[in-house]
Amino acid sequence: MTISGMPASARPASSYRWVICGLLFVITTVNYMDRNILGVLKPTIQGNLHFTETDFGNIIFCFSIAYAIGYAGMGWLTDKIGIRLGLAAAAILWCLASTAHGIVSSVAGFILARIVLGLGEGGNFPTCIKTIAIWFPVRDRAFATGIFNSGSNIGAMLAPLIGALVVAFSGWQAAFYVTGAIGLIWVVFWLISYRSPAEHPRVAPSERAYINQDPEVSVQKVPWGKLLAYPGTWVYIAGGVLTNPAWWFYNNWVPSFLNSKFHVSLFAVGLPLILIYLLTDVGSIAGGWVSSALIKRGMDVFPARKITLLICAVCTVPVFLAPRLDSVWTAVLLIGIAMAAHQGFSANLFTLVSDTMPRGAIASAVGLGGAISSIAGAFSAAVIGRVLDATGNNYTVVFFACASVYVIATVIIHFILPSTRASMVTVPAETAVL
Repeated sequence: MTISGMPASARPASSYRWVICGLLFVITTVNYMDRNILGVLKPTIQGNLHFTETDFGNIIFCFSIAYAIGYAGMGWLTDKIGIRLGLAAAAILWCLASTAHGIVSSVAGFILARIVLGLGEGGNFPTCIKTIAIWFPVRDRAFATGIFNSGSNIGAMLAPLIGALVVAFSGWQAAFYVTGAIGLIWVVFWLISYRSPAEHPRVAPSERAYINQDPEVSVQKVPWGKLLAYPGTWVYIAGGVLTNPAWWFYNNWVPSFLNSKFHVSLFAVGLPLILIYLLTDVGSIAGGWVSSALIKRGMDVFPARKITLLICAVCTVPVFLAPRLDSVWTAVLLIGIAMAAHQGFSANLFTLVSDTMPRGAIASAVGLGGAISSIAGAFSAAVIGRVLDATGNNYTVVFFACASVYVIATVIIHFILPSTRASMVTVPAETAVL
């Protein structure tokens, strides 16, 4: 594709796509602040309300089921009403639900608040992945995905800081009010700033050409019943079902693990979690950069993604040693590397959906795959709570499972994907997109 004879791959005159990526980064940060603040405050709330690990597992189970419904439903909604309104609606719902956590005082109340939170939060990733596919060419998608997805690490890192600071001055309830309010402010900026590349006045013609330089799988809408005909859907289902339970365990139970194993309190847990999520942030961006760099050097898209997935999978294996260690900082390092590898893995897993799916079905495919993997995460959370209660908070089996699933997922994905992306594309990308 060219504009006035200029190659589409030439440096575009504008770069508003990175502003959009920045907005996705911010809302993903908010998403994880709202999600992780309960895990950070768990020892404090648990001491006040006296709920068990099984109760906490049930709270996570209900959130996960709602998240699954939200993932599928919000993904479908975004494909129907568009990115701008779809992401705004999801953010408003989950931020209001996050705020509501501050007014409940029972396990049942937390379950209800988490259900509404899950319904809204499920819309974040399907919509963000579709946005990246619309605003970035194939060569940049994994890197852009890694950048916005790193917001999940920043959000998780900010959660203990906000939790400790606010709890010290105003009690644990106020922490939920603060994180919910931040997201509602973001919605205002999003509605003001977002339009599609074809309509946005700040996107130059050369940037539109750069964005749309690749042939796509297709551009037509795909009914839900036909999503399973695409390998990208199965890639995301397989990868998500196996690895998302590990990620949810890390985010919900690592503060408790550090408290149980090393007696790290709420006010002391901040520094270990900051180190963990700084490493995770590096992994998210580096994982996206590696596959993008391989593609830019001439490697086909699918081999580049697979190699990166394998590298990330190998990096998760040493985490099985974490509950056997006597040094809190060595355990933190292993957990941080494993979570960093997950985020690099996740960036490429998300991107494979946009590599293989029609643009009109990306959010729906991510939503369907995410829903199924969230159900797996729900049942794993319930099981983890019961295992920990039954074993006196022995985390050995759980960490061993987390060390195994990424390698298994990589092998399965290898056999699902065709050898090259070229065998799947059919038509050039269109400029008119949602």
